[in-house]
Amino acid sequence: MENLKKRVKEPGLPPGTPIYVDEQKTDRICIQIMDYDGKQFTEKTVAKIEECFPFKEKSSVTWINICGLHDVSMIQKLGDYFSLHSLVLEDVVHPGQRPKLEEFDTYLFLILRMFYFQQETIIEEQVSLLLGENYVITFQERPGDVFNPIRERIRNGTYRISKSKADYLAYSLIDVIVDHYFVILEKLGEGIEDLEDALLSDPGQEVLHTIHRFKRKMLSLRRSVWPLREVINSLDHSESELIVQTTRIYIRDVYDHTIQVIDTIENYRDILAGMLDTYLSSVNNRMNEVMKVLTIIATIFIPLTFITGIYGMNFKYIPEIYFRWGYPAVLLVMALIAVFMLIFFRKKKWL
Repeated sequence: MENLKKRVKEPGLPPGTPIYVDEQKTDRICIQIMDYDGKQFTEKTVAKIEECFPFKEKSSVTWINICGLHDVSMIQKLGDYFSLHSLVLEDVVHPGQRPKLEEFDTYLFLILRMFYFQQETIIEEQVSLLLGENYVITFQERPGDVFNPIRERIRNGTYRISKSKADYLAYSLIDVIVDHYFVILEKLGEGIEDLEDALLSDPGQEVLHTIHRFKRKMLSLRRSVWPLREVINSLDHSESELIVQTTRIYIRDVYDHTIQVIDTIENYRDILAGMLDTYLSSVNNRMNEVMKVLTIIATIFIPLTFITGIYGMNFKYIPEIYFRWGYPAVLLVMALIAVFMLIFFRKKKWL
């Protein structure tokens, strides 16, 4: 509930009011610019958002990556210059949106969920992507992403991306986000295999907690990938002139990858559900074994208790009370009864 409260803006505000609802920060927003056209390449980090404005009118392809959403005034300036709708800016600074695609006259707006590892911890954040005629603008919540392979391809200048238009750059960014789902799932798959071994050897409380942690991770992935499938499909069937026909072939390939990710997630969710059932069955079986042992012990002692109860009564004429070997004889009879019952239980396969 704390996370929900943190990400809900104040009710009653006018629609399109850009308010950053996540944890308040004072760090400076990082703005990275990469500009290329197959012949020349420029890469720089700027401090002011105004330094991005000249690239809007250039014929080359420009990628502007903005890391940090807490400076709303800076993002508002960018939106004013690039003529972005107020609702778009609101979605940009409001992390927690589900993946979606919105089409406008001069640009396309996409929201994606990006997953990556940072010190063995899975980081999830929102990535907002704007595709214009000759530019792509991406917004991230924090430093760190999965875009380094794309940056290296642009720097090398020998790949298709350095000679293509902005739509291919947008496809490449979407593709690397989707491909990184496989990295996350591969790591989680290894953890699930180890969890299966632990479940069979020692199904304790820690195993149960680990199963629930994996189920939450799978739920988070599923919540991000299922709407992404519709986003990619809508992007492929979009009538926008910003996406050329040659790029649509690659977008369909991303759609196939998204389906594979969904199938893998569903497979892992089924495995985890089965593991939870196995854990509960294992606990019940162990409890049944314990109860069976206790029941057998109690059953053996019932006749023995009966005998000792009889000989514990204070009557003068108890049989064998004056017999010299009476006490050992009673003990022998009790031992024979216990052995007979154990043999009987084993013959019935109760032991």
